[in-house]
Amino acid sequence: MNLRLNTLAKLVDPGSRVADIGTDHAYLPIELVKNGRIDYAIASDVAEGPLENAKTDIAEAGLTGQIETRLGNGLETVTHADEIDTVVIAGMGGKLMTDILNTAWNKDYHFYTLVLEPNIGEAGVRNWLMMHNYEIVAERLIAEAGHTYELIKAKLTPAKHELTEKEIFFGPFVVQEKNPVFYQKWQGQLAYYQKLLLNLNKARKKDEDRINEVEHNIELIEEELKK
Repeated sequence: MNLRLNTLAKLVDPGSRVADIGTDHAYLPIELVKNGRIDYAIASDVAEGPLENAKTDIAEAGLTGQIETRLGNGLETVTHADEIDTVVIAGMGGKLMTDILNTAWNKDYHFYTLVLEPNIGEAGVRNWLMMHNYEIVAERLIAEAGHTYELIKAKLTPAKHELTEKEIFFGPFVVQEKNPVFYQKWQGQLAYYQKLLLNLNKARKKDEDRINEVEHNIELIEEELKK
């Protein structure tokens, strides 16, 4: 497995019952079961093609009895009878991720542990977690093959765990650690926002709200990169 999937696997608690949503080839559940970290998983995908790939790979690994494949949208493939305590959602946008979690939440599916890797919109995911009484217990910021990835692990608790604006924007653990990938990622994001601001200011009809938002984001990033 690559660095991203290996890092995701390490965030899954031993002995968990896992649902991997958007599983693709089911590489993650296969690795988790094969290494004895867990003994049961659901590999779920909305598309038939990837799920067929997953079935093939699971069968080749000899794990058909421990990893079930499910075809369907988001967490609709999971039932209470499955007794899933850990949900992994990786490699999709933050908005889609929170939509999936919200749909399940409103149907009384409140999973104890979430391991998430949004490829965009990370702040929105952290805000959703905070608003639904999840405490972020671990984060990893890694770089692989020219991309940066933010991995978030959160646990459901009885109370709300307030995050500051800075913690929502950068990640509470990420902003404390500030590894070399942090500077790589946010220098790139700073350049993106600066270019975006130029374009917004060139527009014939200016979107003042968006301009203010982008200017504020630039201030946040510049402040952290100086520290």
